[in-house]
Amino acid sequence: MVNSSENPFTLNSYKPLTLISHKLCPYVQRAVIALQERGLDYSRIDIDLSEKPDWFLALSPLGRVPVLVIDNTTVLFESAVIAEYINDISGAELLSRTAVEKARQRAWIEFASATLSDIAKLYSVRDEPAFKEAVNHLGDKWGRLEQNGTLSDFFNGQGFTLVDAAFAPLFRYFDLFEKITEFDFLTDFTKVAHWRKSLAKRPSVIAAVGDDYSGLLSQFLMKRPSYLGGLARQYFLETA
Repeated sequence: MVNSSENPFTLNSYKPLTLISHKLCPYVQRAVIALQERGLDYSRIDIDLSEKPDWFLALSPLGRVPVLVIDNTTVLFESAVIAEYINDISGAELLSRTAVEKARQRAWIEFASATLSDIAKLYSVRDEPAFKEAVNHLGDKWGRLEQNGTLSDFFNGQGFTLVDAAFAPLFRYFDLFEKITEFDFLTDFTKVAHWRKSLAKRPSVIAAVGDDYSGLLSQFLMKRPSYLGGLARQYFLETA
């Protein structure tokens, strides 16, 4: 992890594609999944978002990850833009070539981002009633997805796309959430549950996080002054 004030790109030791990231960020995972799917060679620099280096702030107009640096000069930011760039330069089929279907896929990627906001509420609310309300809001999202007639192993039923890359990171949260709460968040949504399991087996999805991801997410949750944070602290105390 790079935390120093020295700009790492002055070292001229990075590959043509360098991804600036954070180990827990689901938006970073989208970009990594796209890179992995296309087999592109890249470097990855993880930073501490609580102590953002000056060189990173100079690169990132919004001060957020992911950021993709191309040939140590050109900077792209925002995960959807980065993922589409990766798709374009690799001749991939991660987005449809037809205008209407590509627009539809982009819309569902935005839907995934809105779902991530609901997940943030899930681990931020302070009491059980608010937590149950957040679960219900998520249920509305799952219900919308369940109505997608092509949903199976992949969103479009045929092959992996950037829509799958957008949803895989948010499904990953529930591996830990369900362990802590002993609650199946997708019990009423069989198609979405199948999709989640299919994506979890995908090599690109597995490779999007490090071996320390689960431990880091557990630590993150236990520090939250929230209802789910309290359940996490209790769970890990009892299982220690």
